[in-house]
Order: sequence, then C-alpha cells, then structure tokens
Amino acid sequence: MISLDAALALLADAVTPLAREEVAIDAAAGRVLAAPVRARSASPRTAVAMMDGYAVNGATTVPDVPLHVIGESRAGARFDGSVGAHQAVRIFTGAPMPDGTDRCIMQEYAVREGGRVHFTPGFGPEWHVRAAGSDFEADTELLAAGTRLGPRAMVAAAAADRAVLSVHARPRVAILGTGDELAPAGSAWQRRDAIPDSVTHGVAAMAGQAGGDVVVRSTGGDDLHALEAQAAALLAAADVVVVTGGASVGERDFARSMFATHGLDLLFAKVAIKPGKPVWVGRARGTWVVGLPGNPGSAMVTARLFLIPLLAALQGQALSESLRWRRLPLAAPLGATGSRETLVRACWDDAGLRPIAMQDSGAQHALVEAGWLIRCPAGQAAVPSGQTVEALSFALDA
Repeated sequence: MISLDAALALLADAVTPLAREEVAIDAAAGRVLAAPVRARSASPRTAVAMMDGYAVNGATTVPDVPLHVIGESRAGARFDGSVGAHQAVRIFTGAPMPDGTDRCIMQEYAVREGGRVHFTPGFGPEWHVRAAGSDFEADTELLAAGTRLGPRAMVAAAAADRAVLSVHARPRVAILGTGDELAPAGSAWQRRDAIPDSVTHGVAAMAGQAGGDVVVRSTGGDDLHALEAQAAALLAAADVVVVTGGASVGERDFARSMFATHGLDLLFAKVAIKPGKPVWVGRARGTWVVGLPGNPGSAMVTARLFLIPLLAALQGQALSESLRWRRLPLAAPLGATGSRETLVRACWDDAGLRPIAMQDSGAQHALVEAGWLIRCPAGQAAVPSGQTVEALSFALDA
C-alpha cells in the first residue's frame, strides 16, 4: 500500500490534459480554459456616468447658476457633440460622458426649467464618473489558462468581448458497476437478494459536476469473459473508465482482471486510507481506468479523492484545484484513528464540523448529510471539540 499523498503525486505526474478545442461562449460554461482570455478593449471603453443626472464641466459649474441643456446621452446612444461652458447634457447611468464634460451631477440636485437646469448647493463632492479603463485595459488577461468557467468567470469571459474560447475537451467517462446482485433502481424489489445499483448514479453525478461527459453508465455480472468484452467496449468509448465493486481478493472479484487482457498498467493499487483501501488507478489501451470499492461510502470517498482530481487534470487544472483542504473548527469531538489515514465524513453547522454518527462504508442514507471529509492521520489521538482539523468539501461547489 502507498499513502494518499504518494498516490496523488503519482497521478499528478502521470496525467496530461486532453486536446484543446474552440467553443462558442454560449457553450463554454463549466469548461476549463486551455488558453488565457484577454480583453479585446478597455472597460469601460470611454468615461461613463455612474448616476442619472447631468454631464457638465466641473470647473465652470456652480450652484444656482443655470446651464443650457443641449442634448442627452444614453447607454448605447451617446451625445456626439461637444459641451462648452454654461452648457449641460442630460445623462443616464452607463452613458458615455460627452466631450467637454468631466462630472455627472445627480438629478436629485437638479432643478430643470425648460431648456435650462441649475443645481442646488451641496451637489458635491463625488463626481460620479467611471473612468475609461477603470475596470481593465485592453489586452488585460482577465482569465488564466486552467480556469473553470463558473458563473463569475463567465462574466469576465463575456466582458472580454470574445465570442469563441479555447477550452480543453471534456473527458468522456464510462461507469460500470459490477456484481450479480445489482439491479436497476426501481426493480431490485422484484428479485430476491438483488440490491439497487446506487453507486454508479452517485459517481455519474459527481463526474458530471467535475466537467466529465458521462457517455455510459451500466452494470455487469460476475462473469469474467463477459466483463472482458464490456471492458473492450468501454475503453473504446471513453477517456476514463470507472469500475465499481469486485475490488477484493475473492474468486469472483473481476474488476481489475477484466482489464488484464487489454494491457492494464497499474499506476497504484491499494492506498492506506479508510474507507477505500482497495482503490486502484491504471491505464489500458491509452484510457484511464479507476477502480472504486463497491461499498457506497468507500466508492464516493475514493471518487472524490482520485476520480475528481483525475478529471481536473485531464481538463488542464492542477490536482490542487480540486483538492482544497481547509482548516476548520470541530463542533464535536473526533475519535482516535487506527493504523490507516482516515477520512471521517462530517456535516457542517453553525459551530463547525460535526462527524456524522454512521461511518460504515456501506451506509447510503448517511451520505446525504456528509458534506465534508475530515482528514485524520494514522495513529491520531482523539481531538476535542473546538480544535481545527484539515477538511475537504465532499461537494464540488464549496
């Protein structure tokens, strides 16, 4: 067995990003940039008003002295003339400041009488003008390569005035749950000794959140010859194949051996963690293969620790981008750990992290409340409430 850190280091060294492709910005949300996004022009491109009011020359405007209103400026419809002394232009928020003006006086201070306007005392001191380039200048790098285009990043990408973005291809993911006992959800009750296939659904949802394109989600029985044929099809269809179950040493555990005839080259097998010791990662026919334990808790923990970083790396992100460990306070005591590094599932409340009561690797209902993983080194003594611990969000959006 190797340590969690050693396994992740091997993964980081072995993965190279998938090819880049050009996509329309309308289809770019959730993708990872393969090249920086640079601004086509400054923002704002010219000085603009920050308030509704009147654009004036600040040096020649004094309280109660009327100015001639010679036009108006709106966002997208600027006033094209030049404004001289004793003149003003009606202006609206976001509109370009006309030539000859440098100040926007809020309409709350304006008294309009026909074609003239004067301003009551106290209309300063703010000038209410957003300078050209005050957000960013032309050719500024707004987003670095490796940035995932979430909602806030999409604002910047669009602000760069780019219709097409260079992104890494989405990893195609195939998921196979193994075991004679598995039945499609909704049908297990019809067959004695069957259990619903739940793990592949959870892994598929997690992979989709991480940018993977789930192209296959299926199950297979404990028949090595049939599984070998399934393996061939999955390897041809995907960049990453995830197989769950059959990770022990029993005579009917075929999750790893089903790939042997396809040239499986293991990167690592068995990691000194609890839950999830049987997890393994390798390659076969150029496709990544991730072997997850069959127990739901173990499968989801190891998917979070290994599958999600793998998908991130294939999309051009550092593994650290998907494994952001934090120091957070405990809201309840944490028990001592044994000989393996332990990932304790926990929930978050106003006082901090609270380990959930059910830590059994086969538990499924308990996963609903398990929003965090607390990292506990091997041989760690009990930790009292109030102390900080290292934790990773089980969800991908925290």
